[in-house]
Amino acid sequence: MTDKFYLNFIKDDRWKYIVEGLGVTLQITFAAVIIGIVLGFLVAVVRATYDKTGKLKVLNWICNVYLTVFRGTPIVVQLMIIYYVIFASMDISKVVAAILAFGINSGAYVAEIIRSGIMSIDNGQFEAGRSLGFNYIQTMWHIVLPQALKNVLPALGNEFIVLLKETSVSGYIALQDLTKGGDIIRSRTYDAFMPLIAVALIYLVMVMVFSKLLEVLERRLRNSER
Repeated sequence: MTDKFYLNFIKDDRWKYIVEGLGVTLQITFAAVIIGIVLGFLVAVVRATYDKTGKLKVLNWICNVYLTVFRGTPIVVQLMIIYYVIFASMDISKVVAAILAFGINSGAYVAEIIRSGIMSIDNGQFEAGRSLGFNYIQTMWHIVLPQALKNVLPALGNEFIVLLKETSVSGYIALQDLTKGGDIIRSRTYDAFMPLIAVALIYLVMVMVFSKLLEVLERRLRNSER
């Protein structure tokens, strides 16, 4: 076992493939989360506004097309289309392509999560906003969205965890993420067990840490309501 550990991680500094891959994975995940939240928030507001007022019909149609396409096709295919087709003639970083692919894909799921939160708020909240002299946008921003986000926080946290694990397919565009780093070690040593188990354990630890942080945040939000 010691010899295998040396062969897989110590010899030729092969542990660097794991460390460098982990850095790329985290970079893609956090950047994609920001894109997904911003895009998902905008789409959710458009769709919720249409559902409640009937306005923004054209934008709502565009959002529906976006949701249908990106929730109805595999993320691997989307990643490859963005890198090998859309940006084929451009000298774009693989990391940037991956961030865009995962961010846009995540935005489709975040949009429906936030929209469900908005639609779960009683219409009386909108009437309360109008009675305070707020217009629709002010009511949405100051009254509805804060309540909706609290309600959907667990689902948003789960989406972040899913996104973290989904980045493991980045190797399809030859991007050296965490999973690809483990696979490179496997190709050098012809030993699949140790590098792949190491990759799996790192993902598991990250998911457990982020899940714990989410629990702490949820608990603080519940305490703040008392």
